[in-house]
Amino acid sequence: MDGLFTRTNDLLNVTPVLTGPFPRKPSLLFARRGRRRHAGLGSAGVQRPATDRLFFAVRPDLETAAEIAERTMRWRADHGLTGKPLKPEHLHVTLFHVGDDDEPPPAELIEALAERAAGVEMPAFRVEFDRVMSFGGGAFVLGGDDRLIGLHILQQRLSDALDASPGPARRFEPHVTLLRDRRHIAEQPIEPISWTAREIVLVHSLLGRTIHRDIVRVPLRQG
Repeated sequence: MDGLFTRTNDLLNVTPVLTGPFPRKPSLLFARRGRRRHAGLGSAGVQRPATDRLFFAVRPDLETAAEIAERTMRWRADHGLTGKPLKPEHLHVTLFHVGDDDEPPPAELIEALAERAAGVEMPAFRVEFDRVMSFGGGAFVLGGDDRLIGLHILQQRLSDALDASPGPARRFEPHVTLLRDRRHIAEQPIEPISWTAREIVLVHSLLGRTIHRDIVRVPLRQG
């Protein structure tokens, strides 16, 4: 698999080891690990809050991220929003939520996920967001329609690679969260924002600390 993916950060400060065979759904390794630990606490025990999240994403390039951040400030002022905008380097489209836990992900899980993601065959493609709106949970986001078809295809192929089992298409609405605010903004068109998606990124998020670590990058490639 050399050359197909790169570790951008020695997250665990250990040497990754492939011990396979891995579970058919490697994303479940994260959750099972947490459930086993919490089960040992007993009925009187207190489950520790999640501190670490793993997810696959597509990120805009640096120039586009800066443009999104600048326009977010204008939309925020225009709509009277008070929520704090995401940092430009945190802007992303989530493709697959691996799981949350109360300690960092193990090296073998990262390697298993990277190996599965490296099997996704898809060339680089353009994405274009042409509207902003609020979701029910308070997220103010970039959204789109037909010009996001590449993200739909990539999300399905990545999900299939990680699950290793056939299934119906999963519900997926590509979006970029810009900020969170109690005020609801109805969907409205904007001057399109676009970039070329060239890689999948495995992100380790430290919950509550506003820290994202891009720990694996998988270049998109033609089969």
